Amino acid sequence: MDWKHRSPIGDDGHQPAARADAPAARSRAGRRAAVAAPSAGPDAAGDASEPWAERLIGQVARRLGRPVPAPYAEALRRVPRHLFLPDRVWVPDGNGGHTPRDRHADPRGWLAAAYTDTPLITRFQTAEDGTRLPSSSAPMPSMTVRALELAALDDGMRVLEIGTGTGFDAALLCARLGDHRVTTVEIDPALHARAGRALAAAGFAPRRVLADGAEGRPAAAPYDRILATCSVRAVPPAWLAQTAPGGRVVTPWDSPWCRYGTLALTRHRDGTASGPFSAFGSYMVLRGQYADVELGRDLPRPGQGHEESRTALSPWTVAGGDLDAEFHLGQTVPGAWFSWDDAPEADGAHTRLWIGDTDATSWASVDYDGRSVASFRVLQHGPRRLWHEIERAYAAWDRLGRPPVDDHTLAVDSGGASTVTAVTAG
Repeated sequence: MDWKHRSPIGDDGHQPAARADAPAARSRAGRRAAVAAPSAGPDAAGDASEPWAERLIGQVARRLGRPVPAPYAEALRRVPRHLFLPDRVWVPDGNGGHTPRDRHADPRGWLAAAYTDTPLITRFQTAEDGTRLPSSSAPMPSMTVRALELAALDDGMRVLEIGTGTGFDAALLCARLGDHRVTTVEIDPALHARAGRALAAAGFAPRRVLADGAEGRPAAAPYDRILATCSVRAVPPAWLAQTAPGGRVVTPWDSPWCRYGTLALTRHRDGTASGPFSAFGSYMVLRGQYADVELGRDLPRPGQGHEESRTALSPWTVAGGDLDAEFHLGQTVPGAWFSWDDAPEADGAHTRLWIGDTDATSWASVDYDGRSVASFRVLQHGPRRLWHEIERAYAAWDRLGRPPVDDHTLAVDSGGASTVTAVTAG
C-alpha cells in the first residue's frame, strides 16, 4: 500500500476548504500552501546583520496582515535565529515533502532559510515500517508571535515554556521578560544540550530543566503563563495546577483526525478553566499523547470481516483539507484518524481513505473508483462504525452552520474533565 500519512509539520496558515468533488486532491500533506523560496541569500553563513532581522520581521508582518507588535519586533531583532539552528535543516517543498539546506554545502540557502518565515525541520526519525518522520522542528516565527500575543504577556510575569526545542522561543521570552522570569523544560537530552549552547551563544540564560514537559515544573510554580511548543490532545493536569488563578495556558492543539489550532485557556479561581481556539498552529504532539497505530500499520488484519455499504459523502469533504470541518470532526469523533492510500489493493478502487481508531479495534475504508464522485463504497469492521460516526458528526457540523475553528471553545471542570463546544455560525 502506498500510504499518505497526514503531515506532522506543515505551513501553519489556514488554507481554503478543498472541493468535495475534487478526487485529484489525494494526499492530505499536499493541502499545505507552498512557501516561496528566498530570492537571495547572504554571501556567507556568518552572523546575521540587522537587515536580515528586518527582512524576517517584514515577512512576519505580511503573514499577520499587520505590523509586528513593538515588543516582539524588538525581540526578533535581539534574537539571531540562525544561532538556534543545526548545520542542516529541511524546508517545505510545497508538495508535502522537504528540501535540505546545509550550512556547509549551501551557506546562502541555509542562512536565507533561517530568516524566512517558514517552519524548518531540524531532525528526522525512522519508524519501524521505514517511514521517515520529523521529530524536531523550528516553527514559523509568525506562529510564535501569534502564540505570544495570545499569551498577553506583561512586564513582571513568570512563564513556563513546555518544549525548549531549538531554544529560539525561549530566547524571545527572555528578550521580552528577562532571563530570570523564564523557565523552559525539554525532555530530549540532545535538544536540551544543544539549546543550552545556542542560548548561551545568543546571550540568554533562562532556567533550563531536563524533564517531561507533561509534568510541568512544580518547584517554581505558580506561573502567570504556560506556553507549549508542542500540541496536546488534552491539557495535562499539572499545567493547570501550576498556573496561577487568572493565568493562562497557551498550547497548540491536536486530535487524531486533525493537527491544527491553538488554545488559550484561562484558569479560574475555582479550579476550572476555559478559553477559545484560534485558527493557526500545526505542531508535533506531546510525547505520550500519540498512538503509533495512527500510521496505518496492519490495517486491516488478516481474517477480519467487514460490512459493506454506500455513501454519498465524499471522503475529500471530511479529509481533503477543510481544516474547519476536520477540526470539528477531531473533537466530536473521539480517537478516529485517517490516512490516504493512493494504491489500494482492492478491486475497482482507485483511491482509498482509511479510517481507524486509536484503540485499534475498528476500521473503515471509503473507495473512489476513479469515475463517480456521487457515490462511494464503504467497508467497516469492529464494534464502532467509524464512517457512520463521521457522517453524523459532519451532518451536525453542517446544521450548526459550519462553525470555523475560532468558534470553538474548551472548558475544563474542577475534576479535570474537558468539553469542546462549537458556537452556531452566523
